[in-house]
Amino acid sequence: MKQMKKITWITWCLGLVLIASGFAIDALVADDVRGTYWNAEKTAHIRIYRAKNDKYYGKVEHLVEPNNADGTPKKDIENPDSKLRSRNREGMVIMNSFEWNKDENKWEDGTIYDPSNGKTYDGYMYFEGGNKSVLKLRGYVMGMTWLGRTSAWERIK
Repeated sequence: MKQMKKITWITWCLGLVLIASGFAIDALVADDVRGTYWNAEKTAHIRIYRAKNDKYYGKVEHLVEPNNADGTPKKDIENPDSKLRSRNREGMVIMNSFEWNKDENKWEDGTIYDPSNGKTYDGYMYFEGGNKSVLKLRGYVMGMTWLGRTSAWERIK
């Protein structure tokens, strides 16, 4: 009888540990995207972070060439909003409001701003095949995921 209680107790504890570790894994997976990446063109470092609203954002942390030929900082000159054209490209938040979808293992429902053309795209991002050193970003228009382009960003840290 004592042996049976011990086995039941051990089984119960192992089950509890497995359940708890499952929750911990889900919590960690959402934050796996956090870090700093080279953009596809290797012209900028983008830092992806989680904000207080539990959504993910990307900020230009470093530009390889932050200044124009005349030495002035590069600005957001292609922005359709004339009030924003004077802001520096370095330091800009270019990725907004991505949400983790644990069922599909991707961050979705966000937007990606491309300062080279001033356009904002709907987007999602994911790691392909469990490779967390390369982040794939898909930007698309008019809600049609097939009408867009995918780029690969290499993790720096």
